Amino acid sequence: MRSSGNITWTVWKALFMREAVARLSAGRAAWLWILLEPVAHLIFLTAIFELVRQLVLPGVEGAMFIATGVLGFLIAQNTATRCKDAISANAALLTYRQVLPIDTVLVRAALEAALVVISGLVLLTGLGLLGYSVMPYDVLQVVLAVATLWLVGVGMGLILSVISEMIPELGKLSAMIFRPLYLFSAVIYPAAVVPAAYQDVFLLNPLVHGIELIREGYFSPYQYHTISGVSAAYIMGFALVTICLGLALHVRFVHRIVEQ
Repeated sequence: MRSSGNITWTVWKALFMREAVARLSAGRAAWLWILLEPVAHLIFLTAIFELVRQLVLPGVEGAMFIATGVLGFLIAQNTATRCKDAISANAALLTYRQVLPIDTVLVRAALEAALVVISGLVLLTGLGLLGYSVMPYDVLQVVLAVATLWLVGVGMGLILSVISEMIPELGKLSAMIFRPLYLFSAVIYPAAVVPAAYQDVFLLNPLVHGIELIREGYFSPYQYHTISGVSAAYIMGFALVTICLGLALHVRFVHRIVEQ
């Protein structure tokens, strides 16, 4: 007799391999597009950043500034949006009683983290070969900020995956959440350019905290200063609340999701 933990681990390994094969063979050179996505963002946004001179920060390389924002945003966005469709993509596997809807979401989140880390390392390696300084000032803070942004994506993905199955119309609308967030998450500009009167509202967005913490850890204090109010506790609390809410929704509606 196998323990429940052993069964769950076996299911996760099988789902991970299935998701990885499906993702990397989804189309011609699918693995190449995974690597090119952040590169395309970086090239386009760096060009804009360099043209908008009033946003240039003394001592901060434009490419590295944009790279930290793009990679931070993508790990949250891609995790949430991919997790949202995890259940429907693996609906046939739910006929096996060992496979639960939450398994598909968590495994897809883990795969997305691995792909983003790999693409990020490739991107930074390329920038390093071009002569950019890619070593962070505070490695631990950068790693913690990236991990927290991933957890935010996991929490939102858990919630959206249930909503998408229970109310498909809301699931479609939820895909539009990240479009305005891209502009309001300090991806292509420092948070300091936001007028002081609007900063309290601006900081309600947890992605701003994560991206600013990455930049604060990546650049030295002499190069980059974030605004007051940016807090690791805030984004960690947001991640914890969304994950707990997502888990509660999965426990509450697991039978209805499987029956559908």
